[in-house]
Amino acid sequence: MYLSTRNRRLYTFLLFHPLCRLSLIPQRARHLSVLSVFAAIDEYKPQDATTNPSLILAAAKMPAYQHLVDQAIKYGIANGGTEEEQVANTMDKLFVSFGLEILKKVPGRVSTEVDARLSFDKEEMVARALKLIALYEEAGISKDRVLIKLSSTWEGIQAGKELEEKHGVHCNMTLLFSFAQAVACAEAKVTLISPFVGRILDWHKENTDRKSFEPHEDPGVISVTKIYNYYKKFGYSTVVMGASFRNTGEVKALAGCDLLTISPGLLAELSQDHSAITAMLTACDLEKIHLDEKAFRWEHNEDRMAVEKLSDGIRKFAADAIKLEAMIKEKMLSVKNGQ
Repeated sequence: MYLSTRNRRLYTFLLFHPLCRLSLIPQRARHLSVLSVFAAIDEYKPQDATTNPSLILAAAKMPAYQHLVDQAIKYGIANGGTEEEQVANTMDKLFVSFGLEILKKVPGRVSTEVDARLSFDKEEMVARALKLIALYEEAGISKDRVLIKLSSTWEGIQAGKELEEKHGVHCNMTLLFSFAQAVACAEAKVTLISPFVGRILDWHKENTDRKSFEPHEDPGVISVTKIYNYYKKFGYSTVVMGASFRNTGEVKALAGCDLLTISPGLLAELSQDHSAITAMLTACDLEKIHLDEKAFRWEHNEDRMAVEKLSDGIRKFAADAIKLEAMIKEKMLSVKNGQ
């Protein structure tokens, strides 16, 4: 599919569910998206897809996917253990089951998220990630077709580093809002990061007197531009995917980024825009820095926006995981009672 521009750059469009968001991905990078309604995957032919607890929760409530929920519950019960262990096994199986369905339809990779409640426990994140990978491999899927999604806490970043270095598991670092997080991810040599342009803008609108920004002044655009330029100047291989755009100006201001994710409304606007889209990002004059744990925690803590948005994101994903667990417990009880 082509986005109508004078320079005829090829893009792949990926439909998101249930937020109904679309991804705009340059062919040269062709990477990442989110859990899709499978019919939409057929329509838009995405290269890759991703899930998170909020999306799994929404999808698990849909009649079309009840067979996946039922299969996961049977798996959890069959593996025995305490109720807590059965629910945990069911959750892992459910996440992987959705991933497997997606991989039947996309030629690339699926991104599966580790429980956000483990965001400050490196060892548990690694263990859970390896368990997810094992479930994929049991189903005949190579780890090369899976991205493990981790929160960009210090512990999450170090879990990503260990998974990449010791186990050859590729990681997607999410909930990234600060330059310190980006630097630490680059030094950890993780596969991909997801800085959120729009959420950064939202915070500044809510917490400052400024209520509107031109694209070149947009705090989210400035943040991702700095990260991208830093990565390219110093040759980091980690992929930068700008996400959560609020207007087409932000999208155009970040033209040339490895990956961009845009909403259906903005995509519709862009499809009617026949002006040339010029790559706006180039390597610039930045000094290389190194962040150990103490330096990371200090630098990240100095960014009030990033601290608040990271913690808020973790809390919301954790809340949806708890809701999903409650739903599973109820259904599991019904199965055990023969209902």
